[in-house]
Amino acid sequence: MFVETEAFAKKLEAMDEPERATAYEAVGRWFAEHADKITHHTHLQPVHTATTMRLGDGEPVITDGPFVEGKEVVSGFAEVEVADLDEALKLARTWPACPLVEIRPVA
Repeated sequence: MFVETEAFAKKLEAMDEPERATAYEAVGRWFAEHADKITHHTHLQPVHTATTMRLGDGEPVITDGPFVEGKEVVSGFAEVEVADLDEALKLARTWPACPLVEIRPVA
């Protein structure tokens, strides 16, 4: 999962259009370079578009916004097929955008 920080979001927002285009091109290149390992990926809409449903006893509670208010938000994810955690870490080291990458195995 690609995790965007407030600092990264502000840096991206402060870029002029050519700088932002260059940043997005780097992300596009990363996906192209690793296409043989990527099985699925997507970019999520901004955090303010989230809706959270809390399940438990009784009726679910539905609220606008993310499940946790924080300075870091998941901005997208990619499913990759790699041999092990070491290969996943090697791949994550080359990610050119958000400063945090969370790696989780699938069930």
